[in-house]
Amino acid sequence: MPIIINTTSMIPIYEQIVEDIKIMIKDGELKDGDPLPSIRILANELKISALTVKKAYDTLEEKGLAKTVHGKGTYISILDQAKIDEENRKELEDDIVSLLKKAERYHVDKEDIKMLFELMMEERS
Repeated sequence: MPIIINTTSMIPIYEQIVEDIKIMIKDGELKDGDPLPSIRILANELKISALTVKKAYDTLEEKGLAKTVHGKGTYISILDQAKIDEENRKELEDDIVSLLKKAERYHVDKEDIKMLFELMMEERS
Protein backbone atom coordinates (compact mmCIF):
# COMPACT_ATOMS: atom_id res chain seq x y z
CA MET A 1 0.00 0.00 0.00
CA PRO A 2 1.60 3.28 -1.10
CA ILE A 3 1.45 5.19 2.18
CA ILE A 4 4.22 7.67 2.78
CA ILE A 5 4.98 8.76 6.33
CA ASN A 6 6.70 12.07 6.97
CA THR A 7 8.40 11.69 10.34
CA THR A 8 9.33 15.38 10.44
CA SER A 9 5.73 16.53 9.96
CA MET A 10 3.73 18.08 12.78
CA ILE A 11 0.80 15.89 11.68
CA PRO A 12 0.58 12.71 13.77
CA ILE A 13 1.50 9.53 11.89
CA TYR A 14 -1.93 7.95 12.36
CA GLU A 15 -3.55 11.03 10.76
CA GLN A 16 -1.13 10.79 7.82
CA ILE A 17 -2.24 7.17 7.30
CA VAL A 18 -5.91 8.18 7.47
CA GLU A 19 -5.36 11.00 4.96
CA ASP A 20 -3.49 8.76 2.52
CA ILE A 21 -6.25 6.15 2.66
CA LYS A 22 -8.93 8.84 2.23
CA ILE A 23 -7.11 10.08 -0.88
CA MET A 24 -6.92 6.52 -2.26
CA ILE A 25 -10.69 6.20 -1.71
CA LYS A 26 -11.40 9.55 -3.38
CA ASP A 27 -9.15 8.64 -6.32
CA GLY A 28 -10.90 5.29 -6.73
CA GLU A 29 -7.80 3.25 -5.87
CA LEU A 30 -9.67 1.75 -2.92
CA LYS A 31 -13.30 0.75 -3.28
CA ASP A 32 -16.05 -0.51 -1.01
CA GLY A 33 -15.14 -3.98 0.25
CA ASP A 34 -11.41 -3.75 -0.53
CA PRO A 35 -9.28 -5.20 2.28
CA LEU A 36 -6.72 -3.06 4.07
CA PRO A 37 -3.42 -4.66 5.08
CA SER A 38 -3.44 -6.24 8.51
CA ILE A 39 -2.33 -3.95 11.31
CA ARG A 40 0.91 -5.90 11.80
CA ILE A 41 1.75 -6.02 8.09
CA LEU A 42 1.20 -2.28 7.61
CA ALA A 43 3.11 -1.48 10.81
CA ASN A 44 6.06 -3.57 9.60
CA GLU A 45 5.86 -2.08 6.12
CA LEU A 46 5.89 1.49 7.49
CA LYS A 47 8.28 0.64 10.34
CA ILE A 48 5.93 2.08 12.95
CA SER A 49 4.04 0.81 15.99
CA ALA A 50 1.07 -1.47 15.45
CA LEU A 51 -0.82 0.74 17.91
CA THR A 52 -0.40 3.68 15.52
CA VAL A 53 -1.91 1.69 12.66
CA LYS A 54 -4.71 0.50 14.97
CA LYS A 55 -5.49 4.13 15.85
CA ALA A 56 -5.59 5.01 12.13
CA TYR A 57 -7.95 2.12 11.38
CA ASP A 58 -10.16 3.07 14.35
CA THR A 59 -10.30 6.64 13.04
CA LEU A 60 -11.30 5.39 9.58
CA GLU A 61 -14.11 3.40 11.22
CA GLU A 62 -15.28 6.47 13.16
CA LYS A 63 -15.40 8.40 9.87
CA GLY A 64 -17.45 5.66 8.24
CA LEU A 65 -14.72 4.68 5.80
CA ALA A 66 -13.74 1.25 7.13
CA LYS A 67 -15.18 -1.73 8.94
CA THR A 68 -13.23 -4.25 11.00
CA VAL A 69 -14.45 -7.84 11.09
CA HIS A 70 -12.75 -9.52 14.04
CA GLY A 71 -10.63 -12.42 12.89
CA LYS A 72 -10.98 -11.41 9.24
CA GLY A 73 -9.46 -7.93 8.92
CA THR A 74 -10.34 -4.34 8.08
CA TYR A 75 -12.16 -3.45 4.89
CA ILE A 76 -13.08 -0.25 3.11
CA SER A 77 -16.74 0.39 3.88
CA ILE A 78 -18.35 3.29 2.11
CA LEU A 79 -21.97 2.68 3.03
CA ASP A 80 -22.81 6.26 3.92
CA GLN A 81 -21.76 8.52 1.03
CA ALA A 82 -23.54 11.48 2.69
CA LYS A 83 -21.29 11.08 5.73
CA ILE A 84 -18.21 11.06 3.51
CA ASP A 85 -19.45 14.15 1.65
CA GLU A 86 -20.03 15.92 4.97
CA GLU A 87 -16.54 14.96 6.15
CA ASN A 88 -15.10 16.42 2.93
CA ARG A 89 -17.07 19.66 3.38
CA LYS A 90 -15.91 19.94 6.99
CA GLU A 91 -12.31 19.48 5.89
CA LEU A 92 -12.75 22.18 3.24
CA GLU A 93 -14.34 24.54 5.77
CA ASP A 94 -11.40 24.01 8.13
CA ASP A 95 -8.99 24.87 5.31
CA ILE A 96 -10.95 28.04 4.48
CA VAL A 97 -10.99 29.13 8.13
CA SER A 98 -7.23 28.59 8.28
CA LEU A 99 -6.78 30.65 5.11
CA LEU A 100 -8.96 33.48 6.46
CA LYS A 101 -6.98 33.57 9.71
CA LYS A 102 -3.77 33.81 7.71
CA ALA A 103 -5.22 36.63 5.58
CA GLU A 104 -6.22 38.42 8.76
CA ARG A 105 -2.67 38.11 10.12
CA TYR A 106 -1.37 39.60 6.86
CA HIS A 107 -3.98 42.40 7.03
CA VAL A 108 -5.51 41.43 3.70
CA ASP A 109 -8.79 43.23 3.03
CA LYS A 110 -11.97 41.09 2.67
CA GLU A 111 -12.62 42.49 -0.79
CA ASP A 112 -9.10 41.52 -1.86
CA ILE A 113 -9.71 38.00 -0.56
CA LYS A 114 -12.97 37.76 -2.54
CA MET A 115 -11.29 39.08 -5.68
CA LEU A 116 -8.37 36.68 -5.31
CA PHE A 117 -10.74 33.76 -4.72
CA GLU A 118 -12.80 34.62 -7.81
CA LEU A 119 -9.65 34.98 -9.88
CA MET A 120 -8.40 31.59 -8.72
CA MET A 121 -11.79 30.02 -9.48
CA GLU A 122 -11.73 31.46 -13.01
CA GLU A 123 -8.26 30.00 -13.59
CA ARG A 124 -9.51 26.55 -12.56
CA SER A 125 -12.45 26.63 -14.98
